[in-house]
Amino acid sequence: MMIIGILFFVFGFITWVNGVLIPYFQICLELTNFQSFWVAFAAYIAYFVMALPSAYILKSTGYKKGMVIGLLIMAVGTLSFLPAAYVRNYALFLVGLFITGTGLALLQTAANPYVAVIGPAESTAQRIGFMGVANKTAGILSQQILGAIFLVNADSIIAAVKQASSAEKIAILDEYVLKVVNPYLVITLILLGLAVLVRFSRLPEVKESAETGDDASGDVPKTSIWQFPYLILGVAALFMASACEVIPIDCIIVYSRSLGIPLNEARHFTEYTLYAMLGGYVLSTIVIPRYISQQTALLTVSCLGLLLTAGAYFSSGLVSVYFLASLGFGAALLWGTIWGLAVRGLGTFTKVGAALLLMSVVGGGIFPLLFGKLIDSSPAHPQQALLVLIPCYVYLIFYSTKGYKLLNWV
Repeated sequence: MMIIGILFFVFGFITWVNGVLIPYFQICLELTNFQSFWVAFAAYIAYFVMALPSAYILKSTGYKKGMVIGLLIMAVGTLSFLPAAYVRNYALFLVGLFITGTGLALLQTAANPYVAVIGPAESTAQRIGFMGVANKTAGILSQQILGAIFLVNADSIIAAVKQASSAEKIAILDEYVLKVVNPYLVITLILLGLAVLVRFSRLPEVKESAETGDDASGDVPKTSIWQFPYLILGVAALFMASACEVIPIDCIIVYSRSLGIPLNEARHFTEYTLYAMLGGYVLSTIVIPRYISQQTALLTVSCLGLLLTAGAYFSSGLVSVYFLASLGFGAALLWGTIWGLAVRGLGTFTKVGAALLLMSVVGGGIFPLLFGKLIDSSPAHPQQALLVLIPCYVYLIFYSTKGYKLLNWV
């Protein structure tokens, strides 16, 4: 489990650094809010494109070799940040993020089912909760380390750019964008080192049950992944949950700036969300399934999410920001509870089912684009962008009360 925990740490560091990259690229590449959120889209669309191919790759390579391949692909993606920085080209950065995302898709397609099948199904959320602690701790560190490098003097850079001539502005931004070079070179080397560690580790190959999931899905044997309605509805649930998790992290700095909060203060708000998530993960390891079921936990945090979203919408300034950050507490439980309810009883369909669930993570790239577009279209009332979360939480309430129970379509 230690190696799996390290990999989840890597997931968190690489994934949640987007919260820093979005405002950083917005400054050094002169982007609108909508344009800056293509960072999230480029990272998450890779899950949609690569999740199913990843499942078939893992069928031939197994979990362990798949993890190694995923880490190597991620290293290629992070290394591509170097030439992108030297030419200050947004498209190249997005390509690098997409490549990194493809590696993450393969890595998570292997690691998430590994966590799910190594113990009882009813405690899946608890084990994923432990992994979530590693994930969010890494995310906090990424904000503290890379946020200090990329955004520490961002307000002065913005002021200098406004007063500079065209030639001076280009020089300032060309120098500013190079801040990304050394950190991403180090990240690349770490990924290569982890690939070597996993390759020569004694990590056992997890064998899935040969059953077809009959116990969880009724008396009729299943011959197709599409015959598991609770999985398909779970895919939609995870699509919605991705918005509920990503927006409070990746969008909170941009949202704070739209409320007039200086970037030097706003750059810390992603950390607050991640601290809230860390608290949620710790709680999930204690109470699930000992005191409450995965289904009850999902219903509770979905209702809580609706209330907190309303609080953020009807307030302003720092109060609205704190409501948004507090969404992280409940969002921490979404992934594990939905995953546990959706993959139960899949048997030999587990890898493909996990791939479908990972495809749904593309919601984490689509909803921020909508969020940014709404802020751009209504700068006087940026709280309007928060309304994208309402249908997401409503659907999660449906899944936690009825959707997860559907064993057959008819």
